[in-house]
Amino acid sequence: MKTILIIEDNTEIRENAAEILELAGYRVCTAENGKAGVELALEEHPDLIVCDIMMPVLDGFGVLHMLQRNPASQDMPFIFLTAKTERSDFRKGMEMGADDYITKPFSGTELLHAIESRLKKTSLRRQVAAEGIDGVNKLWQQATGRDSLRTLSEGRDTNKYKKKQVIYAEGNHPIRLFYVQKGKVKTFKRNDDGKELVTELYNEGDFLGHIALLEGTVYKETAEAMEESEIAVIPREEFEALITNNHDVAVQFIRMLAGNVTAKEKQLLGLAYNSLRKKVAEALIHLHRKYSREEQQPFAIDISRDNLAAIAGTATESLIRTLGDFREEKLINIKDGMILIMNEEKLRKLLY
Repeated sequence: MKTILIIEDNTEIRENAAEILELAGYRVCTAENGKAGVELALEEHPDLIVCDIMMPVLDGFGVLHMLQRNPASQDMPFIFLTAKTERSDFRKGMEMGADDYITKPFSGTELLHAIESRLKKTSLRRQVAAEGIDGVNKLWQQATGRDSLRTLSEGRDTNKYKKKQVIYAEGNHPIRLFYVQKGKVKTFKRNDDGKELVTELYNEGDFLGHIALLEGTVYKETAEAMEESEIAVIPREEFEALITNNHDVAVQFIRMLAGNVTAKEKQLLGLAYNSLRKKVAEALIHLHRKYSREEQQPFAIDISRDNLAAIAGTATESLIRTLGDFREEKLINIKDGMILIMNEEKLRKLLY
């Protein structure tokens, strides 16, 4: 049963809306002002929030702002309920991240339709992360009524790459979106001296190449398979149509883009200020976070020392010496070339 939170200071509107939703089979929570609404949202984790704008204590804009600052509530679907129809209010709410508006007075049918539509879109959006290509396919069909991504799983639309084979090269113009179905992929840059810096790692279920597509620029790095990999491709035209026709898909990829910017800033700061030990520890933790599986304990990865040095942003010789120190300290073990993390907690403490 889906839970809906109604935040509304008008008792009659609040109770009427709650009654309609309960009759429709929803579990309903209510709050009479914005402050109480935020507290209830964090306590109940509703599937959707309907919130008035003009309220005492904390208005609807304040509610949305506070919820989006909290990782536990920032993805909750949010619908404004308001009698104010000025264009500036609509624009401000949408810019802040509201999903929809319902204007007063409204009918029960309008309320139910808005909630059902938003819940359906939210469910499909989450399938992008949960189901990868299958999730994108469902969103594509909803947005366009076409099944153009159906053949992605067929051989001609899935490229197989050998270890060290380039998927796309820095400076090339993007013509497709890539999705890792099997294997591991890295993106990297090389300086004039040939030194390589790994900028990101990708695993099964990850998209890559979307940054250049969204920015409308050339690739700023090279993508290469770290092992034998299978990569599904989505033509650029279909990707652009997908994000143009479906707001939820656009939001998902924009968030991925924002996350990439944040990760790059953190990486640059680490390269500038971290000690050698901290750089290597951070690279190992990054690998663990990206590729570890619950059934694989202790975590082990087969990675070349050159690749690991490129991830850490240090010389290969320095990396090897530091790995030796970590081995003596029993933080890691090395067996048949594979690195085993033996004390993840202590390794993480090196980062702080």
